[in-house]
Amino acid sequence: MDRAQFTRLDENAWQVAPRGAMRVPAVIYASAALIDGMDQKVFEQITHVATLPGIVQAAYAMPDAHWGYGFPIGGVAAFDAEAGGVISAGGVGFDISCGVRSLLTGLSRDDILPVQKELAELLYYAIPAGLGSTGAIRLSGKEMDAMLRGGARWAVEQGYGEEDDLQRVEERGCMAGARAEAVSEQAKKRQRDEMGTLGSGNHYLEVQQLTEVYDATLAQDFGLEPGAIVVSIHCGSRGLGHQIGTEFLKRMLVAAKGYGISLPDRELACAPLRSPLGEDYLGAMRAGINCALANRQILTHLTRRAFAEILPQAHLRLLYDVSHNTCKLEEHEVGGARRRLFVHRKGATRAYGPGHPELPEALRASGQPVLIGGTMGTASYILAGTAEGEAKSFSSACHGAGRAMSRHQAGRQWRGRALVDELAARGILIRSPSLHGVAEEAPGAYKDVSAVVEASHQAGLARKVARLEPLIVIKG
Repeated sequence: MDRAQFTRLDENAWQVAPRGAMRVPAVIYASAALIDGMDQKVFEQITHVATLPGIVQAAYAMPDAHWGYGFPIGGVAAFDAEAGGVISAGGVGFDISCGVRSLLTGLSRDDILPVQKELAELLYYAIPAGLGSTGAIRLSGKEMDAMLRGGARWAVEQGYGEEDDLQRVEERGCMAGARAEAVSEQAKKRQRDEMGTLGSGNHYLEVQQLTEVYDATLAQDFGLEPGAIVVSIHCGSRGLGHQIGTEFLKRMLVAAKGYGISLPDRELACAPLRSPLGEDYLGAMRAGINCALANRQILTHLTRRAFAEILPQAHLRLLYDVSHNTCKLEEHEVGGARRRLFVHRKGATRAYGPGHPELPEALRASGQPVLIGGTMGTASYILAGTAEGEAKSFSSACHGAGRAMSRHQAGRQWRGRALVDELAARGILIRSPSLHGVAEEAPGAYKDVSAVVEASHQAGLARKVARLEPLIVIKG
């Protein structure tokens, strides 16, 4: 993008003042190099978001921002329902509550290396992955509705995990206000056989080694030690979330004119939060969040079971589970007053700072763990939310590296087998049902995750805690 379009607020913040139909400024957090590498579409989309009714303070884009459907991926915006605020399915995304959970293992690299290949094979067969992947769990209609209302709590009650896990999951593992009846039968049908599966695209399970600590105090608070082995799981609500997004985008587009909403882009189709359609989407979207939370909880159980076969001394304890495609009702300070706002985070991670009452007691003093996924052959990061992040971005940070090219472009430029062999030579074992899918997720198809994380750190959105590098990658 051309930097001349912005007013530079500081080294890592760029603003577009309100103009035309914009109701608030648009702010992008990024270094100069990241701004230069962003597509012009990010500028167009984030300024379009700033025109939506009831938006508060500013429309934000994170350092990993890139083109998406409606909102840019990496987009954050908060809306006041009492001021005519809207909810947009394009501001949440199709993979509702896609997110990352990280597990501490108590193991070291020396424990993993002798069994690395054996563990890679076992995890590959234990964790269903790939386009249209299905698992051993098949839900009846009654069980489906119970899962959509109960989330990870439902999964634990079914024996997939431990009660202690729920204290380390957003919303304590269950999103209130979920309405199973607002989810279509087609969405439920798509999900019936997909619980406990990774899916495809950029989803993964990684066995990672902690290679660098940036903040020793926070690392200790999080239970992280140099050389420690961590398992991270990245996936979402699978076919159910995609179906919810598809159906409600169509309904919102048809209804927008009747609500008196003028859309700068049809992909920003939305509905007033205080409307039957807005409330229906909220209920269905919250059910989608619960689906993703339950899915990651089941995958945690399957991962623990696989580790127990080869490394019985391991105890996989949940560090945290964060989502990055949601809209949540939260309280934030705006203009010196506390307001209840519906915060859209699309490809952005919630990052509550120290002392926030929503955090579990064990993490309240340190701030929320912010889990930033890498790109198959690159590093991942653990950060912590900051107190200043609330004013800067409604307590939001980046979610990953962000794509630098389309999957189609990546598939033409790289070959999956060559990538698998190249990474194996570096000590990283890749297991995937699709070599074409591996090519589409080539590390070179993404931005430099280290640069994205550094920009988030420098901007004060979240603090760097530790760096992780992959040893085993199960790709969807």
